Formats: sequence, structure tokens, C-alpha cells
Amino acid sequence: MSEGAIDDCELCGSAGGEVVWENGICRVVMVADADYPGFCRVILHRHLREMTDLPHKERMQLMTVLFAVETAVRSLYQPDKINLASLGNMTPHVHWHLIPRWRDDRHFPQPVWARPQRVHVPRRSVVDGRQLGDRIIAALQCT
Repeated sequence: MSEGAIDDCELCGSAGGEVVWENGICRVVMVADADYPGFCRVILHRHLREMTDLPHKERMQLMTVLFAVETAVRSLYQPDKINLASLGNMTPHVHWHLIPRWRDDRHFPQPVWARPQRVHVPRRSVVDGRQLGDRIIAALQCT
């Protein structure tokens, strides 16, 4: 467990997915969801509940990572749209969901947590974590 970890916090006690990149502030994980390849989470290492609990500099660093992940996912998957969400109602630990969306995905135009709008959707290619990590690094070098 990392500094400031909370025993009953899911994101303090586990990686939250396949870690594809990390630094001293956060980690980027791929979420195993066949309907949404490229679905990632950017998870703060230490346990804080809200973005405004972070010092300004770290808040900006976290957002820089989030935008680099968006750049990487867009280049690898070419989605029609990217959804960014920081909810935390169920897991009050600072983290962002980055979800690539396509006009023909299961839930479009609804959120991925809503009732599916269709049963059959095209299968999209899946990129391995190392490729995504490399693209994140490249996107961070351009900032």
C-alpha cells in the first residue's frame, strides 16, 4: 500500500487494472472490457478524495498525464469520441476514467454505465499495454 493508503479503498489495495505506465504521482491502467478497448483509468497513487485536495502543481501534472493518455488512445484506436469522467461515488479515491466511444458501440449515445442500446457491436482490435505505454511516453515528451 502507498503512503496515505486507506485499508478499505479498492484503488489503494490493488492496481485497478493492467498498469501500462506510472510515475511518482499516478498510474495508468488498462481496463479489461472487450466492448471498450482502450478504456483506461488514471489513478492517483495516494489516497485523496477530490482533485482540489491535490496541490496545484500535482493537479496540473495529473491532468497532463490524462491528456497524454487521451492522445495515445486516440492515435491507437481512432474512436469517434473520448469520454472523461471523474466520479468517485463508489470509490472515493482520485481517479479518471478515459473511455473511447464509437457511434456503434453498445451504449452510444448513452454513458457506458447506462442500459445498452444494442446487442451486437463490431469487435475492435486490442492494443497491448506496452504499445499504449509507449504512446503515453511519446505524448508526454511533446508537452
